[in-house]
Amino acid sequence: MDFQRVTRAEKLQRRIRDWDARVEHSLFQLGRRLGEILWRIRHASEKLEPSPFGRVVVTICCEALTYIAIGGVLLTALAKPAMRAVNEENWLKQTDLAITFLDQSGGVLGKRGILHLESVAVEQLPEHLVKAVLGTEDRRFYEHFGIDIGGLIRAMMTNARAGGVVQGGSTITQQLAKNLFLSNERSLERKIKEAFLAFWLEARLPKNEILKLYLDRAYLGNGVFGVQSAAEHYFGKNVRDISLAEAAMIAGLFKAPSRFSPMVNLPAARARASDVLSNMVEAKFLTQGQVAAALRNPATPVERNTDTVADYALDYGFEEIKQLALAGKLGNERTLVVRTPIDRALQRHAERVTNSILQEFGPGYGVNQSATVVLDLDGGLKAMVGGRDYGLSQFNRATQAMRPPGSSFKSFVYGAALAEGIVKPDTIVTDKPTCVGNWCPNNYGRSYAGSMTATVAFAKSINTIPVQLTTALGKGNAKIGRQKVVDFTKAIGFTNTLRDMTSMPIGSSEVTVIDMAAGTNTFANGGKLAKPYVAREILNPQGEVIYRIEAAEARHTQVMSETAARELVFMMSKVPTEGTGRRAALPGIPTGGKTGTTDEYRNAWYMGFSGNFTAVVWFGNDDFSPTNRMTGGSLPGMTFARIMAFAHLDADLKPLYGLENEKPVRDPKLAELAGASDPAGAQSQRMLRLTPRGKALLKEIEALADDPSESPLSLIPTAPGRS
Repeated sequence: MDFQRVTRAEKLQRRIRDWDARVEHSLFQLGRRLGEILWRIRHASEKLEPSPFGRVVVTICCEALTYIAIGGVLLTALAKPAMRAVNEENWLKQTDLAITFLDQSGGVLGKRGILHLESVAVEQLPEHLVKAVLGTEDRRFYEHFGIDIGGLIRAMMTNARAGGVVQGGSTITQQLAKNLFLSNERSLERKIKEAFLAFWLEARLPKNEILKLYLDRAYLGNGVFGVQSAAEHYFGKNVRDISLAEAAMIAGLFKAPSRFSPMVNLPAARARASDVLSNMVEAKFLTQGQVAAALRNPATPVERNTDTVADYALDYGFEEIKQLALAGKLGNERTLVVRTPIDRALQRHAERVTNSILQEFGPGYGVNQSATVVLDLDGGLKAMVGGRDYGLSQFNRATQAMRPPGSSFKSFVYGAALAEGIVKPDTIVTDKPTCVGNWCPNNYGRSYAGSMTATVAFAKSINTIPVQLTTALGKGNAKIGRQKVVDFTKAIGFTNTLRDMTSMPIGSSEVTVIDMAAGTNTFANGGKLAKPYVAREILNPQGEVIYRIEAAEARHTQVMSETAARELVFMMSKVPTEGTGRRAALPGIPTGGKTGTTDEYRNAWYMGFSGNFTAVVWFGNDDFSPTNRMTGGSLPGMTFARIMAFAHLDADLKPLYGLENEKPVRDPKLAELAGASDPAGAQSQRMLRLTPRGKALLKEIEALADDPSESPLSLIPTAPGRS
């Protein structure tokens, strides 16, 4: 038995050795064959050895492939932000809004968006209009893929020779992408997004659809969108019936509608139309003989009242409606009627007061722009002035311009300190040298006033006190204190986040006028949030209400304690009576407010409120140039007083929150102040406004229309003499 076991072990060992030998032999043979293959490859490659020139070509190709790969990764990364602007499912519907805005009395204020019922197919448009647009804006529209490389190179060369931007390289598709998805911001990021979105549009829509969308949505001046509306507005006819000269004038508006509007500057509009006709000849769309008659007889617009109303407010409201549509609150409805709280008479008065003050005092102070927002205490927008002339500039300085608020921002620092219990109106504070790091603020008079109450320090706009309060908010850490102020502004209605700067407590961080109005409105409401809004109700084409703003109880959340709000209102009430805002005082009506002036007098502000309304006024220059020592208590205070005086002419006067004992009275001087810029105009506009009784009756009538069972008929007068 033992002999057999040994033999079997030996056999197993022999088999293992045989298997190992075979594996080793196989690997040897495999290595040998691989070596032969590699030798043959190397031998063959030696025969393909490039010449010196060939090596250069190969190197360039390899480098090109490397950069192409890197570029592909980079383009993918850059395309991602652009694609976020698009909703694959309903992106086109969301941009198809057609909105009619009504004022507080139900009158039509204006329209925004595409006019669905008046849209005309490209095939039905006059051929000379289409050629005029293509010849001026994008001659190779039907040939390129969204970006015209040749046109872009030509534009760059032309601009280089001219030493400035005289010719654009954007295609119609790129311009449509900007109109649909992007803002007018001039930045490289926006241009990159625009390029990717142009490719995206070209891949999804036929050329004629792209051209139709462009012609329907382009802004063509004077609050007009689309060629159909432009033909009716400027020439009083259907777009199908316009002449060659009229088509050239409309096509000339695409480049700069505010500059070439025939309602604003007819000679410039005609000169631009002449350029369009020359472009059509240059593009070989027409001959010189065919355009000769149009050159000899340029188009003449119809006579029309160009006194536009609330254009800046309607632009702001249009953005609000678009956000509601994006949030799905309007369903699939895209043709809408929006009831707003805008007071047409007050809006006209605000525009006239602003222009009057700029014309009268602007040259002396070296200032040429202004912006104003007026809200009721519910948050409803009553009036908005976004600039001196909407026809010349559609940039809304009330909602888009970011400007330092100066000392007017101290209201929010004091508000945060009052909310935290750091200070009280009668707390003794000391104006003394105060530094945060290397920064030491000075007062307007370059001196220190010593000890005083917080109310006096606020009314006199002492600079060192808000810095001390901010440090106290952070318990010795100024940075933490500033963050608490930022958090406070967000809580009371600011939509933009303030920049954290050492000098922020005295108003060096940029804000918008609308944010300042939202925050001030919270103070006037006793610490309850009252965000600005334009859409009170939204109706579909059948007249059904599809959106109604939430009840005040749901929106007006308590974001600041009533005690702190009452104390701040008391402190702000001293500014127009004992402080820096005396020009803003209203006869017989208690108000609160705060002035603001920034370094080198570049910006001047007045923010204030009564028991009925809140208003914020800004004056400055678009190029940030300094004014001639203009302060917030001068032109802004005057403007505030004249606008607010008019707003209160027929209002049901209410006292300031927390100061109910100071009853407002209807002082005869109020009407005089309201008509200071245009006495006859103020009185005539006053007749257009609803009295408090009229407003109440209008609400009853609306309630009756919605549900007759809930509206008492007894409240509706049946005779003219009934009150």
